[in-house]
Amino acid sequence: MRSQHFPVLIEIDENGVFIVSCPSFRGCHSFGATIDEALANIREAIELCLEEEVSPAPTTFVGIRDIEVAAYA
Repeated sequence: MRSQHFPVLIEIDENGVFIVSCPSFRGCHSFGATIDEALANIREAIELCLEEEVSPAPTTFVGIRDIEVAAYA
């Protein structure tokens, strides 16, 4: 079995829960109380997507940028 690499996006919500998404698959999201738990959960979600032969999104992940926008109060 060969290994594949997939990008994941990690965020933290207002309750301290880590939210992870894999942009290579539409709707591939998971969460965890710790980063390690969230990563284990998204790994399982990606494996399920691969088992179900869900087609990867037609786009290729390029990267993440931080953009500054003026906030109006």
